[in-house]
Amino acid sequence: MGLGVDDVEQEVATGSLPGWDRVEEHVRAAHERYRGNDDGAVADYIPVLAEADRSLFGVCVAESGGAVHAVGDADVEFSVQSISKAFVYALVCEAYGHEDVLERVGVDSTGLAFNSVMAVELHDGHPRNPMVNAGALATTALVPGASFAEKWENVRTGLSRFAGRSLELDGVVYRSESATNMRNKAIARLLESYGRIEVDPLEVVDVYTKQCALRVSARDLAVMGATLADGGVNPVTGERVVSAQVCRDTLAVLASTGMYERSGEWLFEIGLPAKSGVAGGIVAVAPGKGAIGTYSPPLDPAGNSVRGQRATAYLSRTLGLNLFASSPHVPETTARPTGRKDPTS
Repeated sequence: MGLGVDDVEQEVATGSLPGWDRVEEHVRAAHERYRGNDDGAVADYIPVLAEADRSLFGVCVAESGGAVHAVGDADVEFSVQSISKAFVYALVCEAYGHEDVLERVGVDSTGLAFNSVMAVELHDGHPRNPMVNAGALATTALVPGASFAEKWENVRTGLSRFAGRSLELDGVVYRSESATNMRNKAIARLLESYGRIEVDPLEVVDVYTKQCALRVSARDLAVMGATLADGGVNPVTGERVVSAQVCRDTLAVLASTGMYERSGEWLFEIGLPAKSGVAGGIVAVAPGKGAIGTYSPPLDPAGNSVRGQRATAYLSRTLGLNLFASSPHVPETTARPTGRKDPTS
């Protein structure tokens, strides 16, 4: 449901990050502060993910101006997993527009697990948002392409443009997930029965499984997020990837649903649109300023990286990224003329 203001020009007001040295200092401090934390468990429902080295920890901040600050294992590659949902959603919004995509996939939180079947049934087959698996499958089904091979290539090249480099499929992860993705196949079949997927649902699951198996690093995630922060222009390559409106729509969905059933708590504590993946990645975006990318495999019970969450919370505070933070207005010391005559004169 639109509000009828699409013809009104969007004004933008954003702040800026501290200088290079301060950002560099805080990124290093975030890594140092939490690298010894050993809480959480590595995901094992996808067999190959259980083999991850739990000691790995990388932190990166990419500024909307193009500067990149990386510490620790920020260049170690891992599978993007559910973080791909945000960027595929952006590509589909770019292709079809705000209203058409909203009609197919909602933007409200389910309050249920990311792979819930009940959430589909409770809403007559309408996916509640693109960050849970049902919504992500419906979104992937909409990716342009005359064949599923073309759809997959459009996903791969689209996410590569966000990252500013060519992203490649991790075949081992893809095969491991393909052998264990029966629930996603069931959800896709259910969506087909409601008319929400109009192409072969099993082929849709295959493309979705591949998109989750793309290899990225914390550095890549930071640059991808910074592209959303920079109105759709990759700040490293200078290429426009999507429109500013698509960035706004994507970040709004991330703010309300990107961290699954913990999205409200995340927004309350950290104040940034964000998305996590079960391989241990997190991307968090500060519009107009930049983005944080982290990687650390141990997860909390909701499937979010423990070290990544804490490092992001630290950087949100120290770099002034929280969207809801403000300070009291300080009046100007020089009085402005009011145009009124002083009655005492």
